[in-house]
Amino acid sequence: MTKLLTIAIPTYNRAAALDKQLGWLAEAIKGFEKDCEILISDNCSTDSTKDIVKKWQLSLNNITFKYNCNSKNIGVLRNLAYCYHAADSKYLWAIGDDDPIETRTVGYVISKIKENDDLSLVFLNFSGHNQVTGEPVHPPGINSNRWFDIDTENAINASRDGKEIFAHCFETSVGAVIFLTATIYRTDLVKKALTIWENAPDNWIYLAYLAGYCAANGKVIVTKDIFVECIVGVSYWQKESQSPLLMQYKNIPEVLVKLEENGYSPEFCRRMIVKNLKDVNFRVFLGALRRWPLFTIKTIIPFLGLTVVSALQLHKLNKYQKITPSTTTQMG
Repeated sequence: MTKLLTIAIPTYNRAAALDKQLGWLAEAIKGFEKDCEILISDNCSTDSTKDIVKKWQLSLNNITFKYNCNSKNIGVLRNLAYCYHAADSKYLWAIGDDDPIETRTVGYVISKIKENDDLSLVFLNFSGHNQVTGEPVHPPGINSNRWFDIDTENAINASRDGKEIFAHCFETSVGAVIFLTATIYRTDLVKKALTIWENAPDNWIYLAYLAGYCAANGKVIVTKDIFVECIVGVSYWQKESQSPLLMQYKNIPEVLVKLEENGYSPEFCRRMIVKNLKDVNFRVFLGALRRWPLFTIKTIIPFLGLTVVSALQLHKLNKYQKITPSTTTQMG
């Protein structure tokens, strides 16, 4: 029998954090053992991760508990992609091994899965705080501890289609839609999305593409309640020195192009590409130019070309939209 939910934890050399997270899961999953499976994907850890997994496999012997250990470190993004490919259940929830999560979350997710046959994506609202200072962190323009500024409990938002909800969330905060632990996908849609774009795991924000693809093919839930906490400053991409440059000038535009190819409006995608130029942090560019001049130039030139083309296409679309009503009136 296919399980309803795979709870996957990609991990690497974080045995203590994994132990704590599995302790949380052991409590949160009580009563839902028949509905769930656990999947740990170990990226060739050299610490005591295997011992921690064995400990919890013995303790959680009444639930399907799978363990994968890669023969070598394949990188965080491809280790995460392994979880998506390996999941056997109807829905997939990959969580960080150190993200604090409300105990009631598993029960909430299972209830929503059972209530909604056409559910394709769930965004769990979350709060954020700075790892160093402990102070709350909000997305730009939102003076709230809720990173998603809409929820589908609101009647107006509930009536929107999945693409419209995702587009709003993406435009408001790319960081929100790529927060791993806040997102539950329908498994078959994720697998199809990865088949369509085989090189997606080379993109630092490919989770936005996966969420966008799922949103375009079913019902989307964005919770009003906060279920998860994000510790800002410890994300996997923040540990890679070149990732800020790649995200701004390559990854975000690349995802937008893929979203357009998969049903999102050219007006939205091209507008977001042009907006991305306005939003970029030029200190990132100047710092990268000093450290990696050739790499930076090779990255920025295609971005500028795509932005110019997008601006021209956006101008044509806007011009056509202005002309169309008067043309229609004359024909009538």
